[in-house]
Amino acid sequence: MIRTVQVTRYVTPLREGGSLPAIAEADDGFLYALKFRGAGQGSKALIAELLGGEIARILGLRVPEIVFAELDEAFGRTEPDEEIQDLLRASTGLNLALHYLSGAITFDPVINKLDEGLASRIVWLDCLLTNVDRTVRNTNMLMWHKELWLIDHGASLYFHHSWDNWQEQAVKPFIQVKDHVLLPWATQLDKADDELKSKLTDPVIRTIVELIPDAWLGTQEGIPPSEAREVYARFLEMRITASGVFVKEAQDARKGIV
Repeated sequence: MIRTVQVTRYVTPLREGGSLPAIAEADDGFLYALKFRGAGQGSKALIAELLGGEIARILGLRVPEIVFAELDEAFGRTEPDEEIQDLLRASTGLNLALHYLSGAITFDPVINKLDEGLASRIVWLDCLLTNVDRTVRNTNMLMWHKELWLIDHGASLYFHHSWDNWQEQAVKPFIQVKDHVLLPWATQLDKADDELKSKLTDPVIRTIVELIPDAWLGTQEGIPPSEAREVYARFLEMRITASGVFVKEAQDARKGIV
C-alpha cells in the first residue's frame, strides 16, 4: 500500500525547469521531493513515476519511498513567488512525493563504479519503461549511504501521450537506450532479462497498476479510469512478453559504443 501524507510546508524548489518539483515537509515530519499534478505533463508524469518506481522496487532496485501527497487549496496563499503560487493552486488535491534523501549526491559514472549486474538490471528496467531520462547529462540516480538509488521516472511510458497506437509501442525496441548512461557496463542483459521478467507476472503488474488514483486518470483523453488502467496493464504485459526485442536493441547499441 502507498501511504498518504498531508503537505504542511513548502521548503524550496529542487531545481530549475518546467515541472518545478520541490522539497516539502509533510504531517509525518519527513521531507519529500514533491511532484505536482499541475506542472509540466501533469498527472501523466505522476502515473509514470508511480508505476516506474514501484516496478523498480519489485525488481529489487532501490527507490525512495513513494507516497501520495495531499495539497490543501489554502496551501499556496502565502507563497510570494507567483509562478509557484500558480503551480500550487493548480495542484490542489492528490500529488506524488518521494522520501527526500538528505545528503545524497548525484551519481557520476566517472567517479562511481557500478556492478555490471546492477547496471544491466537498470538498463533492462528503463527499456521496459521506455525511460528516456537516464543519460550522462541527467543520470537520475543518487548515491546515498554508499548505495545507488533510482529517482525520477516521470519521463517513462511516453506511449500515454498518444493513446492511438499503444499496442504497437508495446512491442517496439527502445532506440533511445543508445544514450543510457549505464549501457557501457550492461554486460549481463540476457541474465537480467531472465531474472527480471520472471518477477513481473501479470498479477504483479495489475496490482501495481491498481495503485493509480482515479483522480489522475480522469484527465486521460476521455478514457474511463478502468479502461485506462487496462491499457497500462496490457502495455506492460505485452512489453514484458516481447522483452527480447528491447534486449537485442540494447545489446546492439552497446556494441556500437564499446
